[in-house]
Amino acid sequence: MYKKILVPLDGSKRAERILPHVEELASRYKAKVIFLTAIEYTFAAGVEGSFIEFSEKDFNARSKEAESYLKKISEKFRKKDINTQNVVANGPAAERIIQVAEKENADLIAMTSHGGGGLTRVFYGSVAAGVLNRVDRPLLVIRSRKE
Repeated sequence: MYKKILVPLDGSKRAERILPHVEELASRYKAKVIFLTAIEYTFAAGVEGSFIEFSEKDFNARSKEAESYLKKISEKFRKKDINTQNVVANGPAAERIIQVAEKENADLIAMTSHGGGGLTRVFYGSVAAGVLNRVDRPLLVIRSRKE
């Protein structure tokens, strides 16, 4: 049923709560798991418009941290004979999730929601809500609460 499963992760334990579900699906369907982390620039209002709150050096460091993080996650899956791929993308998380899903032809997007704010966000989380409203393929969303 599923050949490719896209799993967006932000480095948090809450986001990782999707992993047991993905492991089960990937094992059952012999699916490839594509782990994705989106690195977003942080903008703030300045005197002459917007500016980036962290330097290119900081941005590159965050990208390397994301690569290392995804490598650790994917190694755990590979030890269980699950094929994986890691993607670090720059830009808004919801947009990059949809973009990577389309590019990689993912059959399923599996993610957690943190339940951020606003009525939709209370139920799904801001990134999950952004994906839910624009995605054209199956989406598995697991509600993740603080412990």
